[in-house]
Amino acid sequence: MKRFNQYETFNFNRFELDEWPYPLHNHNHFEIIFIHHGSGIHCLNENRFPYESGDVFLLGPEDYHTFEIQATTQFCYLRFTGLFFQNHSLEWKDKHWQQTIEYLFHGPYQSNGSIVKEAAEKKRLDHLLTVLLDEYDNRKKQFAEPIVDYLMRAIVSILARNIAQQGLSVNLQPPSHIRSQALEDILLYVHQHIHSPEKLRMEHLSAHFQYSPNYLSIFFKRQTGESLQQYILRYKLKLVETRLRYSDRSISQIAFEFGFSDESHLSKIFKKYYQLTPGDFRKSMLN
Repeated sequence: MKRFNQYETFNFNRFELDEWPYPLHNHNHFEIIFIHHGSGIHCLNENRFPYESGDVFLLGPEDYHTFEIQATTQFCYLRFTGLFFQNHSLEWKDKHWQQTIEYLFHGPYQSNGSIVKEAAEKKRLDHLLTVLLDEYDNRKKQFAEPIVDYLMRAIVSILARNIAQQGLSVNLQPPSHIRSQALEDILLYVHQHIHSPEKLRMEHLSAHFQYSPNYLSIFFKRQTGESLQQYILRYKLKLVETRLRYSDRSISQIAFEFGFSDESHLSKIFKKYYQLTPGDFRKSMLN
């Protein structure tokens, strides 16, 4: 499969096509794709999603996709690596923003197609994108960089709000069958509170969702094929992997952030799943 690499931390462009010229591919970066106008099919991770004006898609580095254009389409692409949030203003490094970024970019919302449904939200995003494109094209002007930064945060906030309002799935590998709303609520809650281990204990979860611990365990495993605690651990490890790839935080800091008792505890569990210690994994990403 073709892999496209981007060496800039951030890139933004808008282009119009009658026919998609690129093969099925993935990337080394994140993408937010806005459909300014047009229609067709977005072929994403072996799913086929009809698209129309105003639709928005989120893609991570390992997602693979292509488009089948049915009516002339204008695409608006925001492409950025994990370093974008590290290299810009201190506000991005704030705990609130880091959790918002994880919530938005490290859950597979791709399984749901466009993440923006309401016409009013699509209109807001279109206005912001118009200003963002103008500032990006004239980024040598005074204050252009902080304006781009603020506009990006506004866009990220709107996208996160739409995901939260829709209760979109956060499962790492969603099963192909249609899940119940109850499961969607549980997965969303886990994702939102992944930094609060006390809220992810079985007794707390069962009380919050008003199920007995035994019923909650059986229900979750029947729906997903794995235990709730196993899912939580896998999701934590996925976020640990992201931290190791895209942040300069120490392994002990990462261990503390995600509720591991210490660096040794994290290393032991990480090696079980990745066959590498966190330190060796980070070194392998730098080579």
